[in-house]
Amino acid sequence: MASSSCYSSPCAACKFLRRKCLPGCIFEPYFPPEEPHKFANVHKIFGASNVTKLLNELLPHQREDAVNTLAYEAEARVRDPVYGCVSEITFLHRQVEHLQKELDAANADLIRYASCNDVSAPLSGPQEIGSSLHNMALSRRMGYDHGGGYPFSYPPSSWNDQNHSGGGGNI
Repeated sequence: MASSSCYSSPCAACKFLRRKCLPGCIFEPYFPPEEPHKFANVHKIFGASNVTKLLNELLPHQREDAVNTLAYEAEARVRDPVYGCVSEITFLHRQVEHLQKELDAANADLIRYASCNDVSAPLSGPQEIGSSLHNMALSRRMGYDHGGGYPFSYPPSSWNDQNHSGGGGNI
């Protein structure tokens, strides 16, 4: 909460409205003289009278959040007069949905991978992923790793050589 002395420099609201900034000015704690654009946008979109009424109805500890919200919405409305902050909210909502789908796909891949490496029991959900991954890591440390992350170990590479050199393979 930036504040300025009412005697040295008027707050951005009083300066914009061309009035004297009196002690106890409701705008003074929230619209410092260094940020004149903040009040200009809020005034343009909501009006100084409406903002005054709103701030007077709120408890003092709620006012800063309210002013920050008004300033954000006013800035968004200035940038996008039709949709305002709704376009940003919609964009963020779509981004959350997209990221949730990516997360679900990654979890499905993780479950699939974990169930391939842990043949003892299929996983029923994300809660068991951690324990399954822990068990896989433990088995690798104990020397029970099948190699390559596959659920079973392949026969030695010599089996391929026997089929080609002997000519009498059953395949």
